[in-house]
Amino acid sequence: MSASPLERTARPRRSRTRSRTVNARPPLAVSTLKPHQYDLRPACASAICPDCTTWVPITGLQTKQPKLVPHDTGLAGKAPAVRCRLGSNRLVNVDVTAATWQERLEDGNSVTVHRRKTTVRRKPRSATAPAVSQIAAQKQADDEPGDGRPLWLLREMNWASTAAAVRDADTRRAQLPDGEAPLGAPPVPLKTLHPQRRAS
Repeated sequence: MSASPLERTARPRRSRTRSRTVNARPPLAVSTLKPHQYDLRPACASAICPDCTTWVPITGLQTKQPKLVPHDTGLAGKAPAVRCRLGSNRLVNVDVTAATWQERLEDGNSVTVHRRKTTVRRKPRSATAPAVSQIAAQKQADDEPGDGRPLWLLREMNWASTAAAVRDADTRRAQLPDGEAPLGAPPVPLKTLHPQRRAS
């Protein structure tokens, strides 16, 4: 039976129904469900429908043909009104006594009540590898002797000690040997020329 246009949300489950309609599927055995998926107390006999996973009252628990009441697939008053066609009016085979169900429920609770959440153990973070330029700079700093003075000062002193030899090498390179000068070219000056302004 489809929901009318006025019934836009799921209808509340009735604890009892006078419908004689019986689902053609085989009866649902209570023993196939877990202890926390059904309730055999006479005041609130109910079970989870395996098809739509909603809690549904069991009507006629004391009779020969207990069955799940017709129900919608969602929460009453909130979810859309969609009838569970596979689980509505399905017969229920109550093959577990209320005392056995109570014992199983308490045993399961005693097993899980002492569980504690596990502590998350995170992996230690490894140090980030330095860049190639950083490795080269560190190696160069390790190779150079240091006596407490900053590195830039040591480099300036090294350049100053070799400045005279560098100037002599540049001067020798500028002097061309005899016979190697290009024809018709002016001589290469060995001294820097500083032209003066003419007085006007």
